[in-house]
Parts: sequence; structure tokens; C-alpha cells
Amino acid sequence: MYVLPKALQHELKQPLGRLVKEPELLSLLEGERYLVSVGDRVTFTLLSHGFHPNLCIVDYILERKPYPEEMRAAITGYGRTVITVRNPPGTISDDLWEALTKVFQHPELFPVRIEVDGEEDLASLAAIALAPGDATIIYGLPNRGVVVVTATPEHKKKVDDVLRRM
Repeated sequence: MYVLPKALQHELKQPLGRLVKEPELLSLLEGERYLVSVGDRVTFTLLSHGFHPNLCIVDYILERKPYPEEMRAAITGYGRTVITVRNPPGTISDDLWEALTKVFQHPELFPVRIEVDGEEDLASLAAIALAPGDATIIYGLPNRGVVVVTATPEHKKKVDDVLRRM
């Protein structure tokens, strides 16, 4: 299990990839074939604009509160495979890590919805670390926008450095 130390909290508020607003996000994703969405708002945004992530990771909480039924219905209606994991706040649990490893090794399971009992905030780190190089990971930075990261060797190296310090 990885646990986020206080010393890294500020560092992780910086985007690991390109920080964009919704209109730019939608144009960036045109033609992308391997999408991973982390977070309920990001997942809902993609789904409501006709994008179909191979994998979405959600916890059914938005800004520490439940959200509108329309959003929940869209998300719960998505995915052929559903995996539920425990992941306490401020961690990347072994349960989440193992689920992501399995999903990336078995693309025949797509589309997959991973439902997190706990918090999915750090799942983007695990997704970048484990995803194949052609995957684009999208996650939100509250009140700032959406981060778009391709799982390149450079991004994986940045994430590995963070994980080593956890």
C-alpha cells in the first residue's frame, strides 16, 4: 500500500500532464483510442460528450458530497465489467493496484468501471504507472481544470519517483 505523506501533498497539486478546461479537453481527445478517466466529474463529462473510456475509476462522491442522480445514472450505466475495491483516503491500496494491474493485462474486460469504496484521488498515479504507453489518463484538479497525461516513459518515471517517496 502507498500512503501519501504530508510532504508530498503540495507537489501533487501540480499537474502531471497538460492542464486544460473542458472545451480544450474535448478537442484533445478526438481520435484517442485508449482512455482512462479518474474521477466522477471527468467520467461524466466524457460520457456526456460521447467518449467511451476503456476504464473509469469512480467513488460516487464529488467534492466530498454525493451528487445528482443524473450523473450517477450515467456512470452506473457504463461499463461491461465492474470491479469494486477498497481504497482509504490518501492511499493507493493493494486492492486498487491489483485491480488496475488485472484490467490493463486483460483488455478483453473493457469497458471497465472500478468503483472505489473510499477515495479515488490518487488512482491517477497508479493508472499512469500501470497503463500501456498508448493510454491517455484524464483526471481532475479541483477548481483548476482537467489534466491529460499519456502514459509515456517520462510520465511513468515522474510517477515512479512520487511512489518511491510514499
